[in-house]
This record gives sequence, structure tokens and C-alpha cells, in this order.
Amino acid sequence: METTLALLFIIIIFLYSAFKVVREYERLVVFRLGRLVGIRGPGLVMLIPVIDRFVRVSLRVITLDVPTQDLITKDNVTASVNAVIYYRVVDPNNAIVNVENFMVATGQLAQTTLRSVAGQAELDELLSEREKLNSQIQKILDEATDPWGIKVTAVEIKDVNIPEGLQKAMSRQASAERERRAIVIQAEGEVQAAQKLADAASILAERPGGLFMRLLRTIPEIAGQPGNIIAFPLPMELRYLAESLDIYIKKDNE
Repeated sequence: METTLALLFIIIIFLYSAFKVVREYERLVVFRLGRLVGIRGPGLVMLIPVIDRFVRVSLRVITLDVPTQDLITKDNVTASVNAVIYYRVVDPNNAIVNVENFMVATGQLAQTTLRSVAGQAELDELLSEREKLNSQIQKILDEATDPWGIKVTAVEIKDVNIPEGLQKAMSRQASAERERRAIVIQAEGEVQAAQKLADAASILAERPGGLFMRLLRTIPEIAGQPGNIIAFPLPMELRYLAESLDIYIKKDNE
């Protein structure tokens, strides 16, 4: 009886060691007596106990938060930059065989690449052209990690911190730029208004009595306000003035 129980216990241990359940997003990199056998999974996988060894590798996208890196930009401005990187394992064999720890290696490479790319850019480019820098970092990382069986899917620069004194200087610069634009727009409006007034004066001067007709058109607006005095400049063409007054008198009588 004891022999049977011992044999049953050994069989259970053997089955537990021989069969592994691999999830859909995982793969097993199997080594047999130290030699690479290949990839197993997903599903129920059978291994040879004691002889086979395996490393479980996840194929899901891994989020890597790159720590803040202090750097000096191309235009000699000190800044601090951090980023986030998304990557996944596409070849589990290379990820285990070609590099000791692909997660640590990718993290260290991401830090040095971020410092290198951001340090070659000017501050304005670092603040306004992040998409361009993200593409450069992704391309460099993807090429460097390709022998490791890793695919970098996205890179995003999160924050760019600059000294407080420089922030105040940039704020004053932006305020001065807005004031300059406001003055320029106002001056352009005055130029356009002056041009239109000159055109109107030219048209009125070309037609006899035109200026006085324009003057008389403003009389109803002035006359409607009590206490206003209407003054006519002299000399003036009385004939056009008389005709204009006669027209207004006829309209009032009607």
C-alpha cells in the first residue's frame, strides 16, 4: 500500500513537472540540456522533467517609464526631460539568448538615447517639435533592439522642465510679442482707414458739389440733437447748397 502511494505521488510530481499551461499572451523558450529547443505555447505544453528548462516570456506591450534626464540643449540651455516608451517582444528566442535581461537593457538604452537626441535639439525645437523628436528616438531604439527580438511601438516625451528664470524670460518675450502684434494690427488698420478716406476724398473732389452733399447728409444727424450749432465753411458753392436745401425742404413738406 505504501509503495502504491509513493508511486502515485511520483507520477503526480512527474505530470506536474511535465505539463505546463501557457497563456495566449505568453511563450516558453525551452532549453534541453542547455541547448535551445525552440518556442512552446500557447496552450498545454509537455516538457521532459529534469532535462528541459524553460523561460516564460510575455508578448504583451510593456510600458517603460524613462526617468528624468538632465541635459544641455544645443543652444546651451539646461533642461530636464522624461519620456514613456512602449515596446513588446516579437522574437522570444532572441530576447532570451542574445541579451541577459532585455527589460533592463532596453531601459538603459532608452535613457541614453533620450539624452542624446534631446541634447542635439534646441530649446524651441524641444518644446514645439516633440513629434519629430519622438520619431527619432523610436527609430534609434527600434534599430538597436532589433537583434534582441524587441519592437518599439511608440515613444512619447512627457515633460520638459527648464529653470524658473528662463521661464519668466520666455513669458516676458511672449508678452512683448503679443503687444508687438497688437500694435502692428492697429497700425495696419489705420493705414487701411487712411487709404479709404483718401479714396473717398478723391471721389468727392472729382464731382462738383460732392463734398457739400456729403456735408448736408450729416445735417439730419446733428439737427436731431438740441443745442447743436451748424456751421458752413466759406467760401462755398452756394448754388449746390441752395439746390440741396431745396431738396430737403421739399422732402419735409411732403
